[in-house]
Amino acid sequence: MKAPLQIMIVAGEASGDMHGAKLVAAMREQAADLAVCGIGGPALAAQGVEILYDSSQLAVVGIVEVISHFRFIREAMQALKKRLQEQPPQLLILIDYPDFNLILAKKAKRLGIPVFYYISPQVWAWRSGRVKTIKKRVDRMAVILPFEKDFYQKLGMAVEYVGHPLMDTVRAARPRTEFLQSLGIAQDSQVIGILPGSRRREIAGMLPIFLAAARLMRAQLVKPVFLLPLAPTLSENDLLAHGLAEAGVEVRVIRENRYELMAACDAVMAASGTVSLELAILDVPMVISYRVSPLTYFLGRRLIKVQYASLVNLVAGREVVPELLQDEAVPEKIAAATVRLVANQAERAAMLEGLSEVRERLGGEGASVKAARLALETISPNPAA
Repeated sequence: MKAPLQIMIVAGEASGDMHGAKLVAAMREQAADLAVCGIGGPALAAQGVEILYDSSQLAVVGIVEVISHFRFIREAMQALKKRLQEQPPQLLILIDYPDFNLILAKKAKRLGIPVFYYISPQVWAWRSGRVKTIKKRVDRMAVILPFEKDFYQKLGMAVEYVGHPLMDTVRAARPRTEFLQSLGIAQDSQVIGILPGSRRREIAGMLPIFLAAARLMRAQLVKPVFLLPLAPTLSENDLLAHGLAEAGVEVRVIRENRYELMAACDAVMAASGTVSLELAILDVPMVISYRVSPLTYFLGRRLIKVQYASLVNLVAGREVVPELLQDEAVPEKIAAATVRLVANQAERAAMLEGLSEVRERLGGEGASVKAARLALETISPNPAA
């Protein structure tokens, strides 16, 4: 009987766990027998992956948090290196999470284990010096943003653009009319989404600003309704602690049906992040905003090499959606830009045309299937070689 293919996968964050699970599922459809171990969360575990370390204990942000988790992170690294040495897999799959993954890739290369990187670190935005490291330690890359392929090809790397995995998952199960009816919202209401982020520090920085903008918009819209999808990483208490309790405007917090909520909005105020691509896929006009500490912003402006903050604009190569960042991230400007997307049909139409262009560039469906094929092609027939 043929032995199963041995794979190690490392997904250090929640999004990587989700995308990694879809990748493993697609690999199982293309290669009947896989034995997969590594770092991940519930999604990878549900795919039968042997979870050596839980990704939730690795996905930390900020210097203090990293220091407090350093012992666990070091322990996980040593354990995975030992596993690579003693039970070498035929392939190491890395998903984003570069600070950890590129160290592990170095060990794999020394052992002759091929390395497949799925979902590139954002080296095109900052820390471009890492590119030389990636080229030395990674055998093949599958990237999910169209401009990333050109970026790596110029360096002579084996890279393929597979499209964005969100194209497989982002869709509303019900039309707007049914969703609004389920909430008792009148069909002629003007629905504004408030998406302040999924981390507590983002909520602390952006929710009060968006709520103040909502107060300003209330008098300028017809039957305004404000909806806020509650991220699974947060509780309603997190919202109450940062302005929801004294918002001065009714905001409906919805725990489920996130994509239905987003698709039902006439316009959205959103913190910069992957959510901008989700909104683009759902064809929802948006205003992107973000604010960080003055020191972080000062350093970031000198380190970050790209022109835009939002992924929508980066994919389009031009400003499709307005970006109101740092000193521009004030309620008055956010409210005015959002109201224009509802009231100014020419501006709205121009943005919708731009969002359509972005969707075309995101590559259609099937990213996980394409990435799975590339991963299997990268497998070594002899992991001990």
